[in-house]
Amino acid sequence: MPKVAGIPYFDAMNAGGVLAASRLGAKWITRAPATVDPAAQTAIVKQLTAEHVDVIAVAPNDPVALAPAIADARAQGVHVLTTDTDAAGSRREVFVNQTTAPRLGAALIDSLMRKTGGSGEYAIVSCGAAAENLNSWIAAEKSYAAQKYPRAKLVDTVYAGEDTTKATALAKELLSEHPRLTGMIGQCTTATPGVAQAVRDQQKIGRVFTVGTGTPQTMKPYLTDGSCSMTVLWNVESLGYLTAWTAEQLATGTALKPANNVSPELPAVRYDAATRTVLLGDPLLITPDNVDQFKY
Repeated sequence: MPKVAGIPYFDAMNAGGVLAASRLGAKWITRAPATVDPAAQTAIVKQLTAEHVDVIAVAPNDPVALAPAIADARAQGVHVLTTDTDAAGSRREVFVNQTTAPRLGAALIDSLMRKTGGSGEYAIVSCGAAAENLNSWIAAEKSYAAQKYPRAKLVDTVYAGEDTTKATALAKELLSEHPRLTGMIGQCTTATPGVAQAVRDQQKIGRVFTVGTGTPQTMKPYLTDGSCSMTVLWNVESLGYLTAWTAEQLATGTALKPANNVSPELPAVRYDAATRTVLLGDPLLITPDNVDQFKY
């Protein structure tokens, strides 16, 4: 279950899950909420629990709100893992993590500061205010920037839900409220095109720089015209593949190892038993030069 339906990022995850399921002989089902309202995800978890599926893999919009439904699923013998976004305080059994917050935060800040000269004012446009992954990335960015780029100043952080149009509107408000703004970070795959679109619409390409976690083909036009300098992501299809593979391990009672040969494409995936986290790997830096390597 993704955070919301109709987003290319989660469509790409779904494609990877379908491929893994076909290789493993499993059945992959996608149920996506129509909105980012936490209650919508809770209702789907309850429905899947009632159907007694073997495993539920969910990217929580609000980890706290979803925790009771996860606990109920586990009590009824349904395995639950989180993917893309964790719910660390819940009864989830494993978290399939795309990359670590410090690595992603450093990559985003470095890519922005290369354009702004390591100084200036910048802002963040995020999605859900309760999204654990996004908040952990923001915390990592703040910490890293304070240490490495003391002349840079974060002036505001705003939240657009999973709504690109709202992200664009908020980014334009930031540009108006902070006339000395030199950079913006799109903290999620719907906010990243939103901030780039705002820079494009306000004719500030080359004066205000944006980076973020947008999907490659969505961001290609913005990378091409310079309204986005770089998108920092990971192989989203591989994240979906790893999610399905991990679900299969839970369903079959197969213990995860410190290093796991998941597939020919993922030969050494690490597992940290202390945090019960499977880690996809390092973030990818996507530029105009390599964007066409990724079809999603």
